[in-house]
Amino acid sequence: MDLLHTKKSTVITVIGMILAGIAVNFALSVLVYKLSMPLYLNTIGTVLVAMLGGAFPGIMVGFFSTIFFSFFEPLAVYYGIIYILIAVCTVYFYKKHYFKSVRKTILAIVALALLNGVLGSVFSWFLFGFDFTTNASAPFVQRLLDSGISNRFSAQLGGGFIADILDKTCVVVLSLWIFRFIPLRIKNLCAAPFRLHEIKTPMQFETRLSLLRKVIIVVVISELLLGALACTIGYYLNKNVATRNYENIGKSATDAAASLIDPDMVATYLAQGRSAEGYNELEKQLFGIKNSFPQVKFYYAYAFDQAGCHVLFDFDAEGVEADEVGEIIPVEESFAALVPDFIAGKDVAPVVTNDEYGWLMTVYRALRNKDGKAVAYIAADVSMMDIKIDNIVFFIKTLSLFFGLSIIIMAFVLEAVKRGVVYPVNAMARGTLRFTNKSTADRRNGLNYLNSLNIHTFDEIENLYKALVQMASESTTYIDQLTEMQEKLIYKVAELVEARDKCTGDHLKNTSYYVLRIVDQMQQEGKYPDQINDEFFEKVCHAAPLHDLGKIQISDAVLNKPGKLTDEEFAIMKSHSEEGAKILRNITKTMSTSIKIDYLEEAIDMAHYHHEKWDGTGYPEHLAGTDIPLSARIMAVADVFDALIMRRSYKEPFSYEKTLQIMTEGIGKHFDPVIMESFLHIIKDLYEERQLKESRRAEREAKQKAGQET
Repeated sequence: MDLLHTKKSTVITVIGMILAGIAVNFALSVLVYKLSMPLYLNTIGTVLVAMLGGAFPGIMVGFFSTIFFSFFEPLAVYYGIIYILIAVCTVYFYKKHYFKSVRKTILAIVALALLNGVLGSVFSWFLFGFDFTTNASAPFVQRLLDSGISNRFSAQLGGGFIADILDKTCVVVLSLWIFRFIPLRIKNLCAAPFRLHEIKTPMQFETRLSLLRKVIIVVVISELLLGALACTIGYYLNKNVATRNYENIGKSATDAAASLIDPDMVATYLAQGRSAEGYNELEKQLFGIKNSFPQVKFYYAYAFDQAGCHVLFDFDAEGVEADEVGEIIPVEESFAALVPDFIAGKDVAPVVTNDEYGWLMTVYRALRNKDGKAVAYIAADVSMMDIKIDNIVFFIKTLSLFFGLSIIIMAFVLEAVKRGVVYPVNAMARGTLRFTNKSTADRRNGLNYLNSLNIHTFDEIENLYKALVQMASESTTYIDQLTEMQEKLIYKVAELVEARDKCTGDHLKNTSYYVLRIVDQMQQEGKYPDQINDEFFEKVCHAAPLHDLGKIQISDAVLNKPGKLTDEEFAIMKSHSEEGAKILRNITKTMSTSIKIDYLEEAIDMAHYHHEKWDGTGYPEHLAGTDIPLSARIMAVADVFDALIMRRSYKEPFSYEKTLQIMTEGIGKHFDPVIMESFLHIIKDLYEERQLKESRRAEREAKQKAGQET
């Protein structure tokens, strides 16, 4: 029962299950693509493996399926978190028996469709925008748009949900159909690596917050904090990189213009405008440069002096007409602070503004003449809106990829913690509880259980396990020795009592044997099955010799009186049942709680009540029927039977016929009818065994007497 040791075959089973799930996902997705079906069917393997093996293999199939798909569609990797959540939800639905009810199965399908359709559509919107031409939801999206829904995002959400309702219905139905026909042997093989229910936290140690839950909380909080930090840092780093890239775009655009414009012609262009020689040709070249940089929204060149801002070049932009060359225009308020630098001919750093023209980065390039004087400034206004969109897309990608990987890591960590810490500790706690029970059999079973765990974690947990096993083994040996000594002492006292009673012979041994035979017969016939079992059998057999222990309190004069007892003497004799119970109770009280003899409670019942009668006319408590303990009712039969067939100082043994008659007449009066039904099946055998034993004893005594005479 090596529940905690990961075997090579177990690893092979898990890997094989994961690879099979990935293969099913890929094969079915290729099939529906080839057949141009409006389905995905790329999660059937995930759902099947989640039902067969649980969360861990299901998560692995979901995530690594997206990794495999990314070789053909790179953006597929960002959907990994969705496929992981599908595996987790499937495990939840399966364990809660959703798939055994049609109504709950429909709820599960809707939940999976919402997860994949709605969340997947949100991801797709950010990753692709409105581009679903090759997606399974495209026909449904188009129909929603044609029906009058003007909002494209709403159409995508609705279309994605409808497509996934159809897809997840097929996925769940096909998965359940396949699962139904998987042989039980295969199901058990797949579930075995994760079947550790036998070593859950013992009920006595149930807590509101288990160690595993604490680990989950710590790991989840750590992953969330780390994810938030990583995504935030990544967002700002990406933003800075993108900003530098756009700055380089603006710089490239202005450098290109500076390489074409002759600084010595600036004054001529400003004075003569488009009539200046070469201006129109230069304008065409600059316009071509602008078009080669789609990120550049406004592209212009200005000259600054005390009179104002002189337009050298300017181009029309969407919704904004260009200013004419030579025109003096007012400086916008957001650039007013830079005018002194422009007039002084200083180099000006890029400026980011967000006004009626949009979110722009303006990159300036001073156009200098041979003397190094700035005669004009070339400017490129680069739109920053794409940076915002790119950053959002980058954030979504990072978030999806990070948490997908985080869940994978978390699954490995939790599985390792389960196998390496939680389950070993729970297993040891369960074994310790079994060991510390009062029953000798329970202690032995607990020790065997601890030995069978065979925990190998190669760390402090294994050291703790070895120390616990050693302690349990040594304690068991010590307690067994003490128990054996106590039992022997008790039996010796019982034998001393019997030795004092010259009338009963081997009564203790005989009744013990009859009790054993009666219980065995009742167990075979299925009598009182809720009480009679192997444990009861063992207890009763050990307790039987102690049923007359109370006779130690009876004087020899009464105990060995050859004639009939007086009423007063009989009352004294009857007190032995209460006295025996009292002695055994005192023995039980004085014992250590860790080394209780488990059959003494049964012995107390036997000693106290073995003279009670089924009809309530017995003593000492006048109990009737099943109010009399079962062990005492059995002893009552054995006790009377032995008294009838044995020779006593005051009588000869009864014949079989007489014994049978008396015992039969006692059914329902003195004896339990159920016990008697089993006893009557063996009474003849018991009588003949007793007669054979007495015959052999008589022969031995005759030989001994003859030997003494010779």
